[in-house]
Amino acid sequence: MAMLATGLTLEQFLTGFTGEFLGFTLAILIHTLLVFHVFAVSPAFFIWLERKVSGRIQDRLGPTRVGGKFGWLQSVADGIKLIQKEDLAPAAADKWLFRLAPYLALVASFTVFMVLPFSRGWAAVVIESSVFLALAIISLEVLGIILAGWSSGSKWALFGSMREAAQMVSYEIPLALCALIPVMVAGSLNFVTIAEVQAGFFLTNWLIFHDPFTFIAFFVYFTVAIASVKRAPFDLAEAESELVAGFHTEYSGMRWSYFFLAEYASMLAVSCVAVLLFLGGWWSGTGLETLLEPLRSWGRDFPVQGFSLGNYVINLFGAHVFLLKAGLLVTVQIWVRWTLPRLRIDQVMTTCLKYLIPISCALFLGASLWPLTITSLTGRPLLFGEPFGDRVLRAAAHQEGAISTPTTPLAMEQEAGR
Repeated sequence: MAMLATGLTLEQFLTGFTGEFLGFTLAILIHTLLVFHVFAVSPAFFIWLERKVSGRIQDRLGPTRVGGKFGWLQSVADGIKLIQKEDLAPAAADKWLFRLAPYLALVASFTVFMVLPFSRGWAAVVIESSVFLALAIISLEVLGIILAGWSSGSKWALFGSMREAAQMVSYEIPLALCALIPVMVAGSLNFVTIAEVQAGFFLTNWLIFHDPFTFIAFFVYFTVAIASVKRAPFDLAEAESELVAGFHTEYSGMRWSYFFLAEYASMLAVSCVAVLLFLGGWWSGTGLETLLEPLRSWGRDFPVQGFSLGNYVINLFGAHVFLLKAGLLVTVQIWVRWTLPRLRIDQVMTTCLKYLIPISCALFLGASLWPLTITSLTGRPLLFGEPFGDRVLRAAAHQEGAISTPTTPLAMEQEAGR
């Protein structure tokens, strides 16, 4: 009926459908390959970085031989070694679930990168509720850990998985509350919109400096994020001192490495979320992007139709800024691990239930009342900086594909009239 209504022949319809299908398939493959490289390469780098940072903290050198003076290929050597190890399963284990558990943890860590924008327009999936989806996906890693502990047939692994379940369920509450504070300030659940409203100078535009409550919320979020990825001093799920190795005690070879691949990828994921929500996303905070904005239209339709070389170069710069910020936060997580002692499980739960949840609730309430208080005292919702209404309008214009960046309502009206 559709073909008859449009006057298309069967051959024309099938040709158009095939071309569109192949185009979508190619786009999906490209997006998946790029995101997979971020997911796979970043843990290899951070594993090497952790050895170097821990060596520096302990007055050691860390890797120095494999790959040259700085041991760059140490992570590659570890991967080759793990591939050669035998894949074992205990006799008392549930073989099917035992082998499935590492992949569940791995897929949960990988999937969250699909909704994270690395620069303007550089996201595999752009949806309006990307913040909600990212937090939901991050919490799914615990399913693989619970299955790993239960299916191993070992009481040590079971204890570790139950600790992680209690820890994750508890810490998800302050994690979500702290993430909701910048969402409420920006008025959107879309990572792209939240990042776009932070364009400009960092002291006046980044959400961490929006008010005292968002400033404290960043540090509470980062503390809770460390707990959510099982890093010391919250690594009770794999505490070697009392649980041998915790939930992955019975794993060996590549399946063991999948858990650590998921852990390091999750460290980067929660750091990327923190950068998008609080630290300006892909904006450098120096105003340099404003000077480079006219170059976005340079080299348009070269070498292919619809491609802009200037826009690509600026987005590439933003992606480097974004990953640099996230990498610094991962470095802080490594630093904390090798500095602070491990807490007991009762101390971990007390910290969350008695302190972090009430603090996050108070921060959420304070951030809600802050604009009303400032408006009643000064007549404007912000002490300094551009009103958020103008920022949201500019962010919406950017998401619609606008090349220019009007900074005032009049300029935006003129841009819309074109």
